[in-house]
Amino acid sequence: MRAERGLWIFTLRREPPPFIHPHGPRARPPPPPGPAFAPLPSPPRPPIRPAGERRGSPRPGSPRSAAQGAGGRGRREDGGGGRRWLYRHVQQEIMKLSLDVAVAYLRRKLLFTENGVDLQVCTSKNPTCCTKKMEELYQTAAKQDIQQLLQTSSATLKFLISRNAAAFQETFETLIRLAENYTSTLFCNAYRNMAAEATTRVQEFFTDVGLFIFGTDISTEEFVNRFFDTLFPVVYNHVINPGLTDISLEYAECLRMARRDIRPFGNVPKKAIGQMGRSLLPSRTFLQALNLGIEVINTTDHLHFSKDCSRALLRMQYCPHCQGLTLSKPCMGYCLNVIRGCLANMAEVDLHWRGYIQSLEELSSAMSGTYDIEHVLLNFHSLVNDALLQAHINGPELSEQVNKVCGPPVRKPTQSPGCSFDQNKDNQGLEMFSRDSEETLSSRRKEFISHLRLYRAFYGGLADQLCGNELAAADGLPCWNGEDFVRRF
Repeated sequence: MRAERGLWIFTLRREPPPFIHPHGPRARPPPPPGPAFAPLPSPPRPPIRPAGERRGSPRPGSPRSAAQGAGGRGRREDGGGGRRWLYRHVQQEIMKLSLDVAVAYLRRKLLFTENGVDLQVCTSKNPTCCTKKMEELYQTAAKQDIQQLLQTSSATLKFLISRNAAAFQETFETLIRLAENYTSTLFCNAYRNMAAEATTRVQEFFTDVGLFIFGTDISTEEFVNRFFDTLFPVVYNHVINPGLTDISLEYAECLRMARRDIRPFGNVPKKAIGQMGRSLLPSRTFLQALNLGIEVINTTDHLHFSKDCSRALLRMQYCPHCQGLTLSKPCMGYCLNVIRGCLANMAEVDLHWRGYIQSLEELSSAMSGTYDIEHVLLNFHSLVNDALLQAHINGPELSEQVNKVCGPPVRKPTQSPGCSFDQNKDNQGLEMFSRDSEETLSSRRKEFISHLRLYRAFYGGLADQLCGNELAAADGLPCWNGEDFVRRF
C-alpha cells in the first residue's frame, strides 16, 4: 500500500505454493504467511530541475519525453493521469454524497415539511419547520404570554388599591384604639371610682366597632345599646345611688334590662347610634369596595380564552416562528383586531369599572364632614361624658324609677377596685391623629381617589395598551400580518 497525492493504492500480492520436501512435509517448516495486501514500492524521487529550465518542458531522456515521442504511448503505460482523474472523480462523488446526507439529516432532525400539511393553524405556502406537536406547544405559550401581559399591565393598579386597602384598614384600627384610649381616660380622670368596671365595657364596645368596620354582620344600633345597657348598672352604683359596696349581680341585671325604659342617659344613646351608623357604615363599605376591586383585577388577570381566541393568538405570535421569523412582531391593526376579539368581555367590565370608580368617589365624599369616622370615634368620649352628667343631674328621679322597677338596691360585701388604666398608652398615635396634623384620614382618601381616577378607562383601553406597549411592531417597521412578513399592514 502506498500513498500518491492523498490516495491510498492497494495491490494484491500473490502467495507462492507451499514447498514440499522430498523426504517428508515435516523436514522443512513452511515459511510464515505474509500479508494479503502489501504496499507497492515507493517511486523514486524526481531529480532536481536545473536552474533556468522552464517548468513543463521535457528533459532529454525523461519518461515524459519518451512518451511524447511515442505518440502518448508513455502516458498510457505510466498511468499517472488516470490516477489523478480517479482521485478527482472520487472526491466529487464523496462531496455530492455528503451534501445529500446532510440535507436528509437536517430534514429528519428539524422535521421539515414542505407546506405543513399536518398543521391546524400555522399553515403556509412557504416551507415550515413546525409540526402539530410544536403548534400545540406554541398555542399554550401564546395564552400564557397574554395572561402574563395582563398581569403586568394591571400590576400598578392592583398595587394602588391593595396598598391603600391595607393602609386604610391599619388607620381604622389605630383610630379605634385611640378612641378607646380617650374614653377610658375619661373614666380614670373624672370617675375614678368606677373606672375599672367602666373600662371593661368600653373595651367591649370598641371591639364591636372594629368587628363592624371589618365586615362582621352586626348592627350599630345593637352594640351601641348594649354598651349603654351594661354601663347603666355601673353608673347607678357609683353616681346615682353610691354605696359602700357594689350592687349584686342580680340587681345589676335588672338595671341593665330596665335601662331603655328608664332612659337615664336621655337622648345620648340615640345620638350615638345615629353618628356611629352614618360614619361606620361608609367606612365599612369603602373597605369592602377596595377588596372588591382587587378581586375584579385578579379575575381579569386569569381570563379563560376561547378556542377561536387561542388560535388567533397562536397565528399572531408564533406562526411566524415556523417560517424562521422569530423576531417579527404583528402589525398594529392586526394586533388590535386579535386582542380586542379576545378581550370582548372586557367591554362589559369597562362599563361596571367606570361605575365602580364613580361610586368610590361618592362614598369618599359621604365619609367627610360631620360624620367623618375620625371625628366621630375620637369624640365618642364626649358623648359618654354628656350621658354621665345627665345621669348625675337626674339622680334622685332615676332612683325613684329604679326602686319602682327593681326595688331597693341589694349590695354585695365586696367593692370594685379603682382605675388601673395606663393613661400614657398610645401617646405616639395621639400625635399622629392630632386634629392639627397636616395628613388626616380625609386627605388620604382624596389623594387615593385622585390617583384612581387615572384608571377610569383602564379596561376599555386595555387592548390598545397591550398592542402599543408590548405586542405590535412600531409604525414604519416590517410586521407580520397573519400570513406573511410585510412592510405595512
